[in-house]
Amino acid sequence: MTHYIHNINPIVFEIGGPLAVRWYGISYLLGFLAAILLLRRWSKKGEFEVPVPEVSNFVVMLAFFGVFLGGRIGYVLLYSFGSFLENPLYLFKVWEGGMASHGGLVGVILFMLWYAKRHKHSFWNLSDNMAYTASLGFAFGRLANFVNGELWGRITTVKWGIIFPQEAGLHYGQYDLPMIEKMVAAGKLLPRHPSQLYQAFAEGFLVFGIMLLLRRTAWGKRPGALSASFLALYALARIGMEFFREPDSTIYFGWLTKGQLYSILMVLGAAIIIYKQRLAGTEREQRIYKSN
Repeated sequence: MTHYIHNINPIVFEIGGPLAVRWYGISYLLGFLAAILLLRRWSKKGEFEVPVPEVSNFVVMLAFFGVFLGGRIGYVLLYSFGSFLENPLYLFKVWEGGMASHGGLVGVILFMLWYAKRHKHSFWNLSDNMAYTASLGFAFGRLANFVNGELWGRITTVKWGIIFPQEAGLHYGQYDLPMIEKMVAAGKLLPRHPSQLYQAFAEGFLVFGIMLLLRRTAWGKRPGALSASFLALYALARIGMEFFREPDSTIYFGWLTKGQLYSILMVLGAAIIIYKQRLAGTEREQRIYKSN
């Protein structure tokens, strides 16, 4: 056996019964903690409108109403609508997995629109600052996907390809090395790209690094610029990484996956934001010119 066999226990420790602490939950927790630390720092500098004492509550509310609800509803509607039609209670079966990054993104945007209006903050101030933390959240989320052995990549011949027993419906503790070797020899399991790790780097850490650089530029100080930049950068990274990830059952035009289609819509959204903000900036300049 020349390829690594995925054999990671997704459970850190069991509490009792069906309750357990999982690496998946810890990964999300790390993402939220990073968001709180960064937003508190920017709030102290006056760069983030939410007061320092309220930052933690803001992130917790955004996590629940935006990330979790948005991600779950998005997954059901975008990727598993048939299961929902067969059994509407499927929406609440979160223990079976299923979160959509695009759905979570929409959920976060809707929550920030509500929060900005309720607390009289600038939506773009909230959105531009959250754009950084979102990329870290995606990074930790993809690492969690790898730990769970889900959302694996396409079949490959590269040396770093990984055997995912989960492909055959096997979970941690249900298999041993001789059993997997026999399945590989029979062609029932094949090496696949660890696309979750690719996505963690490209969609998460790389986008985060680029966003930090943009924050220091004149462009990054324009309202909405960083939000648009994040949408475009994440979408482009996702489109590229989808070529390594096992595609969803529905593929358009023989190659376009659902993830790529939704990402193209994100690029269009980024273009609309830039156009609207430039138009608004031009109107402000004209008013200032006329008043002088």
